[in-house]
Amino acid sequence: MSIEPIGIATFLIGLFCLALGNGALVPAVAMASLFGASAALLIGAANIQPGHVVLGFLLISVMSRGQDARNMIRALRPGEPGFWFACLTLYGVASAFLLPRVLAGSTQIVPLGSSVYDETGSTIPLVPVSSNLTQSVYLTANLIVFAAVAGIAARREGFVAVLAGLMAYCIGNTLFALIDLATYATGTQDLLGFMRNARYTLHTDTEIAGLKRIVGSFTEASAFARSTLGVIGFTGTLWLCGYRPALTGGVTAASLVLLVLSTSSTGLAGSPVILALLYGTALFGGSTVFGGRTRSFAIVLAPPLLLGAALFVVLDEGTRTTVRDYVDMLLLQKGNSDSGIERSSWNRISFQNFLDTGGLGVGLGTARASSFVVALLATVGIPGALFYALFFTSALLQRRGVPGSFPSCVRLAARNGCFGLMIGDLLVGPVIDQGLFFCLLAAIASAYPERDEALLRQPLPRVMPLGVRA
Repeated sequence: MSIEPIGIATFLIGLFCLALGNGALVPAVAMASLFGASAALLIGAANIQPGHVVLGFLLISVMSRGQDARNMIRALRPGEPGFWFACLTLYGVASAFLLPRVLAGSTQIVPLGSSVYDETGSTIPLVPVSSNLTQSVYLTANLIVFAAVAGIAARREGFVAVLAGLMAYCIGNTLFALIDLATYATGTQDLLGFMRNARYTLHTDTEIAGLKRIVGSFTEASAFARSTLGVIGFTGTLWLCGYRPALTGGVTAASLVLLVLSTSSTGLAGSPVILALLYGTALFGGSTVFGGRTRSFAIVLAPPLLLGAALFVVLDEGTRTTVRDYVDMLLLQKGNSDSGIERSSWNRISFQNFLDTGGLGVGLGTARASSFVVALLATVGIPGALFYALFFTSALLQRRGVPGSFPSCVRLAARNGCFGLMIGDLLVGPVIDQGLFFCLLAAIASAYPERDEALLRQPLPRVMPLGVRA
């Protein structure tokens, strides 16, 4: 085991935030989860990311505070979203260690991790793989962060602290993308070497048609695009709600531009979907969205602005050619590319794994896919898919609180953020691990702090107290 320099910094920050309380630890977890290409610890071939290190400090802090610990346990009661997430995790971990052994050799898999077979780039018979362990750890960590943050957000101060953390993540995602572009343009990419130390395959210095593939703090452009879809869903909804419109509107606009220019097919295909979701929220949100001015602005001006942009592209030959070639390169020809053909084969083989195992799956972390739904069915089968559907429905589709209140609007923004991440997962998600950002959003989307009546009556805060002691 080796501790990397970024790991030492993470430990020191974790200790410092532990002394400050949950109000500092939650934003620290959110910011640490940005570092998708980083390893705080290297244990053999396994990468322990900064987000999971800070999560350990958060768990210590929550369990040492009686009210937050009780709220965390309450979030796991039967009928709560956390209960179904716990069922998914328990089944997933059990499947990771049992199914590849019980069903060994019953189907051919595209292995996610290393196995007893040599890596030849082709399928192998079903056997245990190294990622059975790592994916079990990641899914367990996701459950912990969901339950802990849901417990913290059950109180007024904690709810505000979680919102602060999510805003910090969104701002950081944008800033890292700009830094990525700036260092590439100036030939100073080595400055980011401290945060690009994970033992993954990194695609941080590639171009398409002369455009730098934007990866930000992640391993590749598709991971950045997925994260940014979630950011747009979250901050765009907060902008519609009238919450700090200059900040949320600025982050949304910048993120949208970076998403389109990222050269990621995930970003280009997901952009119109997330924009349609935001417009639908403005149009049909009713009393749930109370940002009258920004909401009216979006409803009235979005169609003519979109029409004007479309007319400009159609009428200007140079712009039309550029846009057509860009879309053709990233979307229309994607299925015929080596990458597109390979990803399609992953899905086909993974779905066959689902059929060959009678709907049980081949075990969490065993096989690789290229869509979240296919990965869910292939690895944890019908039982896991059912548990996930119950979690998703209870956490993100169940209405809570008083429509139009401050918590209600934050929950709506968090739901739209989760939907944005889900767009990316449905397009290219290779595993069922949806990451800490998704779990933070889902936790606050399912939180119910309205028992503190003062929160219902207070106006929208203008400054986020990042150091609130929760």
